[in-house]
Amino acid sequence: MPEQNIPPTIFHMLEKNLGKSIRVILDPAYGFEGTLAAVTREPPGIWLSNAEAIILRATIAQPIPQVAAREERSEIFIHLNAVQRIEVLHTPSRR
Repeated sequence: MPEQNIPPTIFHMLEKNLGKSIRVILDPAYGFEGTLAAVTREPPGIWLSNAEAIILRATIAQPIPQVAAREERSEIFIHLNAVQRIEVLHTPSRR
């Protein structure tokens, strides 16, 4: 029987991004930014280090939410049931 490829789960995709900066959106106006430090399966969640709580704002003129305020946090655990969206943040390359 040929070996079947297992489709990647959210855990596999998150583990590929360990050590990278990410933004985790919990609701349309609130989230966290930080470095992805660990992924846990029981309970399903992620640990962020060097985390910052962020407030997002959108206006009629600027409908894409932008970071309006930041507050320092050290490390934080976020349960995946509370997450709406996860974004990997890329730093601009210097040329």
